[in-house]
Amino acid sequence: MIISASRRTDIPAFYARWLMARLRAGFCEVQNPFNAAQISRVSLAPHDVDAIVFWTRDPRPLLSHLPDIMALGHEPFFLVTLLDNPRALDPKCPGPQTALPAFASLADALPGRVVWRYDPIVLTGATPPDWHRRTFARLAAALAGHTDRVIVSFVEPYRKIAKRMAALAGAGYASLDTTPDEHVRLLLDLRDMAAANDLTLATCCQPAYAEAAGIPTSRCIDAAWISACTGRAIPAGKDAGQRPGCGCAPSRDIGAYDRCLFGCAYCYATASFDRAREHFGRHDPDAARL
Repeated sequence: MIISASRRTDIPAFYARWLMARLRAGFCEVQNPFNAAQISRVSLAPHDVDAIVFWTRDPRPLLSHLPDIMALGHEPFFLVTLLDNPRALDPKCPGPQTALPAFASLADALPGRVVWRYDPIVLTGATPPDWHRRTFARLAAALAGHTDRVIVSFVEPYRKIAKRMAALAGAGYASLDTTPDEHVRLLLDLRDMAAANDLTLATCCQPAYAEAAGIPTSRCIDAAWISACTGRAIPAGKDAGQRPGCGCAPSRDIGAYDRCLFGCAYCYATASFDRAREHFGRHDPDAARL
């Protein structure tokens, strides 16, 4: 079994103490996000877990715990989102001056196990395609040698995201009416910039763009990647619980929605930032459930 920690919230950034307590206990409880009355017990015993894949904007709170995680018998992998968006879009995320050294420290501790996500790409009046070309080129050069893969995608226009973006339109962040051809041209340019820094670029959950641009579709939770690093035989396959176009291997997510405090305007996992702060205020790091 692969543990995903987590698509639903940033566990390394905000819930590292809870995670370590649950790893030592050997289990956690997870509430079904679509049925609050359904609570499942998930084993975190090393003999039941092939790998833990962390999704994060800020790995720093977990860095000092990596030796303990591995001493417990776990195999950690990281998908690190690193952007340099204006504060209107990313009000509380670490900027590159903090995020780049943290990424390098993590990559040094876990060589071959850290992947960069430049995701999602938000195209607005203030962040048009050329802005992303310049930003991506700068970040790719800074990350060269620390990872060999980068995953990209364009923001999905979920209703809650469209509402937040509409509220920012007057400040210059109106969504651009870009064409699929413009998206493809941007992807091709990012692919070439990545290659210039020895990075392979793949797209996440957007196979139409990948096919048009001739760019591979990513498997963010990648059975082949985990198998190559751990020597464990991880069965290939598609996680039936994920959206169409997702190539991830099956995993068990131990997070919960409406728990992240970064407040990204384009976040699909947080419906209410006020609710997220309320949940965080009530969080018990010693509880079985996040």
